[in-house]
Amino acid sequence: METEALYAQETKQFDLGKALIKREEELKKTEQKAAVPLVNAPSTPKPLEEEAFYGLAGEIVHAIEPHSEADPAALLIQQLTAFGNVIGRTAYFMAEADKHYTNLYDLLVGDTSKGRKGTSWGRIECILKAIDEEWVKERRQSGLTSGEGLIYHVRDSVISEDPNSDDGMDVKDEGVQDKRLLLYESEFASVLRLLGRDGNTLSPVVRNAWDTGRLSTLSKNSPTKATDAHISIIGHITKDELKRYLNSTEAGNGFANRFLFVYVKRSKELPEGGRIHEVNFTKMVNSLRDAVEFAKKVGEIKRDADARKIWFKVYPTLSEGKDGLFGAVTARAEAQVMRIACIYALLDKSAIIRKEHLAAALAVWEYSEASAKYIFGDSLGDPVADEINRMLINSPDGLNRTNINKLFSGNRSSNQIGRALGSLLSQGQAYYENHKSDGGRDSEIWFSVKHRT
Repeated sequence: METEALYAQETKQFDLGKALIKREEELKKTEQKAAVPLVNAPSTPKPLEEEAFYGLAGEIVHAIEPHSEADPAALLIQQLTAFGNVIGRTAYFMAEADKHYTNLYDLLVGDTSKGRKGTSWGRIECILKAIDEEWVKERRQSGLTSGEGLIYHVRDSVISEDPNSDDGMDVKDEGVQDKRLLLYESEFASVLRLLGRDGNTLSPVVRNAWDTGRLSTLSKNSPTKATDAHISIIGHITKDELKRYLNSTEAGNGFANRFLFVYVKRSKELPEGGRIHEVNFTKMVNSLRDAVEFAKKVGEIKRDADARKIWFKVYPTLSEGKDGLFGAVTARAEAQVMRIACIYALLDKSAIIRKEHLAAALAVWEYSEASAKYIFGDSLGDPVADEINRMLINSPDGLNRTNINKLFSGNRSSNQIGRALGSLLSQGQAYYENHKSDGGRDSEIWFSVKHRT
C-alpha cells in the first residue's frame, strides 16, 4: 500500500511538473508573439512646438524644466488644467447654444511607470499653493469610484419648508458651496477598471461634468444632485494599461474623447534633483495670482478678427471625422482647442482670444492628437479586428480564412471573425483577393493595406 501511495504521489507531481512546463511554454509563445514588431508602427510624438509655451504658462514651465526630470508637456498641460479649475465656472466660450467653460480633463500616458508623471504635478502644485492654498487643500481630491461619490463632493444644498423654524426653512444638507474640484488620479487604470462594473454610474456623471456641470443620477437611494459643478481631471497611466482597460464602450460613448491624451517621458536625468530652490518664482506667482483674479470676473470670451481667420482655416480639419479608435478618442477637437485657447487668453488677462492664444492651443492639440495616434495607432477598438489587423500586418503574403481561424486556435466564431474582417475592410485597413484553390474553389486571401503595392 505504501508503494502504491508513493507511486501515486510521484505520478501526481510528475503530471503537475508537465503542466507547469507546458504553461511556461505557452507564456513564452505569447510573449514572442506580442514582441513581433509592427510594420510602420506609430512613432513617438515630436516635442511640443514652441508656440505651446506662449506667455505666462511657458514662462513657468521654462523656469521649472531645467531642474526637473518631468516632461515639459506634462508640466504645461497640468498647469493649464489647474489654472482652468482654480478660476472656477466664470469665463466661457459659446459654441452655437453651448457654453464651454475652462475645465479640462487630461490623461498623462507614459511607456512605463517611470515617466516622472507624479513629479510633474508636484512642481505645479507648489506654485498653486502660493496662489490658493485653500483650493490645494480642499478642492484637489483623489479617489474616483462612483458617480454618486463624485456628485457628493460638489452637491447642492437640500432645503425643505419647516413652518416651525424661524425662517420657515429646514436645512437638511448645507451642500458644498465651492463647486470647483480637481480630481488628481495617479493610478487612472483603477478608474478605468471601475467603469466596466455593472451599475457603476461614473462614466455618465464624468461626461456630464465636462459638458454642463449639472449632475444627478436616477438612483432611488442617492437622489443627490449638483448644479454648476466645475470639475477637472488629471490622470496618470501607462500606455499598456490604457490600451488594456479602455474598452470599446467608453471609447465609443464619448468618455475618452473628453480627455486630452498627453504622451510623457522623463526629460533628463538629475541624480541630485536640480536646483529649483534657487529659482525666484515671485514675479510669476504674482502674475498668476493677478490672472486668477481677472479670470473670475470675465463672462463670455470671443475671438478677435485675426483669430477668427485662423479658426476658419483650421476648422474643417479639426471637425473632420477620423477612423478607428484614434478617431473616437479625438472627436472633440474643436471644443478642446477653444477651451485651451480661452485659458491662454485668461493667463494673458484678456477676455479676447488673439491669434497667439489660438496658435498656442492648436500646438497643444496637435501634440495631444499625435500622442493619441502613438498610443492607439490603427486600433479599431474591437479586440478581434485589432488582432487580425496585427496578423495581416505581419503576414505580407496574406492569410485566408482557414489561417485566421487557426491563429485564434478556434477561440473565435466565424461570425466574430467575419464581422472583424468587415470592419477592417470598411475602415480601409485591409482588403482581400479571390484566389483559385487546388480544388478549383475561390478562396479569399486577406492582406493589410500596408502591403498594397
